[in-house]
Amino acid sequence: MSQIDGTRERLINIYRKKAKHYDITSRLFPVPCYPQRAQRIRAVKALGLRAGDRVIDVACGTGLNFPLIEEVIGRDGRIVGVDLTDAMLARAQDRIAKNGWSNISLVQADAAGFDFPTQVDAILSTYALSQVPECGEVIAHGAAALSGGGRWVVLDLKVPDHTPGRLAQLGTAMVRPFASIDEWVMRRPWEMIRAAMQKELVDLAWTEMVFGTAFLAAGSRDPGDRSTR
Repeated sequence: MSQIDGTRERLINIYRKKAKHYDITSRLFPVPCYPQRAQRIRAVKALGLRAGDRVIDVACGTGLNFPLIEEVIGRDGRIVGVDLTDAMLARAQDRIAKNGWSNISLVQADAAGFDFPTQVDAILSTYALSQVPECGEVIAHGAAALSGGGRWVVLDLKVPDHTPGRLAQLGTAMVRPFASIDEWVMRRPWEMIRAAMQKELVDLAWTEMVFGTAFLAAGSRDPGDRSTR
């Protein structure tokens, strides 16, 4: 088994175990009192959504972003939630049924192999893309699927730069349950994500939050780019 396959298999097993209580335990992630919900709200706002927009939520998990997106796009909009783990998608389906949403579809797929539908208005990934070894490729595939002016937003964790050792330890502790720390730090996926977004998108905005333990990256597809790449 390759390292990438091993990482993928580990994530599936972890999230299958966590799925049942994920909505509760996520409130304590990565540490108690971490402003996760406020950051999710900020990420959805960065999408610049309008009523009727079509949105892809990459690694959607149990659908914690769905109500924030639905509030803006309304019944005429559309959400496609993509996740690697069947158990997480089952919880997302429960959320959809409970809220009576008829405009959300779920796809079980690895983000790296997902066939993005074309001409979507926005793509979002929260607290997940840095765990995908091929995160740069995911950014490129998503950017090619966006309509002109469409938005790609990534909210994720990182190791703080030029900060005291204790804060650096906090950054790595955040992902300890989900990834091999040594591999994650050596790979520095946040840098890969930033480089890919700079290459594929225009007007990239990069904001570091909570002492550099998280980042919000947002960019748009060039409105004049009509290629399908």
